[in-house]
Amino acid sequence: MPDFHNETYTIDMIISKILTDDRQYDISKLIAAYEYAAQCHEGQKRSSGDPYIVHPVTVAYILLDLGMDTDTLCAALLHDVIEDTQATREDVQKRFGHDVAMLVEGVTKLAKVPTFTKEQQQAENVMKILLAMSQDIRVMIIKLADRLHNMRTLQYRPPVKQQATAFETMNVYAPIAHRLGITSVQEELEDLSFYYLDPYAYAEIESLLDRNREEREAFIESIKKRISERFRSEDFVTPPQIFGRVKSIYGLYKKVYMNHKNIDEIYDKYAVRVIVTTVNECYSVLGLIHDMFRPIPNRFKDYIANQKANGYQSLHTSVLGKEGIPFEVQIRTWEMHANAEYGVAAHWKYKERIQGKTVMDSRIAWIRQVLETQQASDDPEELVNTIKNDIAPEDIVVMTPKGDSISLPIGSTVIDFAYHIHTEIGHRTVGAKVDGKIVQLSYRLNTGEICEIQTSKDPNKGPNRNWLDIVKTNEAKAKIRAWFKRERRPENIAAGKAQMEHECKRTRLPLTTEQLEIIIKEDLRQPNCNSLDDFYAALGYGGLTLTKLMPRIREYYQKRFASAESAQPLGELPELRKPTKGGKGVIVDGVDNLEVKLARCCSPLQGEKIVGFATQGHGITIHTEQCKKYREALERNDPEEMGRWLPAYWASDAPAAELKANIEILCVNGMNLLNDVTTVIGEAHLPVSNFNLHMRKDGNAIINVTVSVTSLEQLDTLLRRLRTVRDVISADRAAY
Repeated sequence: MPDFHNETYTIDMIISKILTDDRQYDISKLIAAYEYAAQCHEGQKRSSGDPYIVHPVTVAYILLDLGMDTDTLCAALLHDVIEDTQATREDVQKRFGHDVAMLVEGVTKLAKVPTFTKEQQQAENVMKILLAMSQDIRVMIIKLADRLHNMRTLQYRPPVKQQATAFETMNVYAPIAHRLGITSVQEELEDLSFYYLDPYAYAEIESLLDRNREEREAFIESIKKRISERFRSEDFVTPPQIFGRVKSIYGLYKKVYMNHKNIDEIYDKYAVRVIVTTVNECYSVLGLIHDMFRPIPNRFKDYIANQKANGYQSLHTSVLGKEGIPFEVQIRTWEMHANAEYGVAAHWKYKERIQGKTVMDSRIAWIRQVLETQQASDDPEELVNTIKNDIAPEDIVVMTPKGDSISLPIGSTVIDFAYHIHTEIGHRTVGAKVDGKIVQLSYRLNTGEICEIQTSKDPNKGPNRNWLDIVKTNEAKAKIRAWFKRERRPENIAAGKAQMEHECKRTRLPLTTEQLEIIIKEDLRQPNCNSLDDFYAALGYGGLTLTKLMPRIREYYQKRFASAESAQPLGELPELRKPTKGGKGVIVDGVDNLEVKLARCCSPLQGEKIVGFATQGHGITIHTEQCKKYREALERNDPEEMGRWLPAYWASDAPAAELKANIEILCVNGMNLLNDVTTVIGEAHLPVSNFNLHMRKDGNAIINVTVSVTSLEQLDTLLRRLRTVRDVISADRAAY
């Protein structure tokens, strides 16, 4: 179980720490902010039962540890008063000034607005914070401290809330902490999230670490002692500081489970960190380490010459000790260490003044990239995918022919590389060379490779639609979609209309153009889709994903149109038959005391519209109205055959029986998706009785899964979750 850091902090502890550290703070302003927050939150309690004021005080203490300034601490103390009390922005500004009011407002969530899904609400709130953060980075630093304390006290929330909060933290806030370079916050957020998302794997990793704790600590101490003794004979400006550490639990999980390795194969699970005064001393120490221990081939990384996108700098090398145990050595200067631990917060902690804001601008340039990516998409949920995929901790460093280094997410292709350099280079790409060899545009780049993009001289050259299935980064996808949105509207409308017609035909949804137009205006309310052509165009260039929208369209169609279409026309009424119960929680018109069974071809679920088929000597078989057999019978319209199809519906007291539902998932390169798909199914806690994958000739894959469910709602929820997985093209019910 993780260390939840459940210390209760007080304003006196904050003041005492300020005085002990001898830092310059406006203590009277902090006390005034605390007293006003305590007054506003008076009588409010947290889920733990503590007075609510404990939360903002703890957030302020976390920020004090990060070295943030007076206004940031005041904003932390007040960060919930606008959202959760009667206080207004004007009240805060009048008492504490413009900067504090701006920070508090930036952290405050959006008021409830009409959105399609909870995911959209989440995306809108993250967008609001990013916009405020682009003006003042302190907004996000406060939000990270707020989320960190909420994660530390998450055990007091209901299990459903725990899962949702942990999922959001892992996919949104931990990657942002990584990109801001605040390693201590990032690793704690990841470990706490991992504990709630997969407690069994967490416990297994924890037990592996605990099993040999004493031996591990003794090993690290012996390594530190040997290095220290060797350094005594060397000439350093000041004696190097040597620290030992063990990789975080989530960091080990990624290496062991996600990369399918044995824990003994993890070379950096133990690490020694050496901190020196100058860059030259970093390379001198590297030579000494390689002289003392045997280097492991291909395990040296120079992040000083090629720093990471978040500004991280250090030398990493993996070596073998005399015991044959591999360990990692990290070598850095004190300035690099401060940036690695505190990221952008180091500028406040060490009172660095940013000359012309150039350093800070380079550290937060990715925010503008994320916002620009979002502007090119009509799907608010794309924002969360951008954060999850484009600024994830794992990245590669690829070189240009001129020697410049480009950081990209793992799995990025040469097209991603081209668009990262410049939008027009991406649009006009016709080929690429990696390390001097011609490669396909779908080639996935690796760290250290030199990539050269070949472009067309034709000014009208544009991207290919198939590139959307190839690229990894949302930045590249957004630029490709923006080009099609701008240059190919008639083509987009035609492509989107064809998609819609195909999907309606595939799902047998008799939706007319007029009905779709009504649904778009009354229910979907997607941004920038004010007409049917706008909707088709957005589908055509990829701004909207039909697999996400179809469940909503089908649901609204059933409510708005299906009941009217199924009504009997005026005229002679059909003969009424007494409805009687036939078993299995099903009522079949005119049938009594006959065996009723559910068809295996379509596996009807409670909530679906059903119909019964009378089979001589075998009772009644219940099918869904969308079943292929029933639809084919309707098309044949044979009077004798149709007489055997009987109206049926679920009884109000029908028991929640567990039935098997077959799911077919079409995806891009299914081998890379197995972990994501199984994670979604595992989170739904549904028994799986069949799981297989086969590759298609076009490079895509089909995953067939059979799960046990008790209701249509349960199945629909699972399908919606599966459709949100990156690279899943479609996820639907199937019969096999």
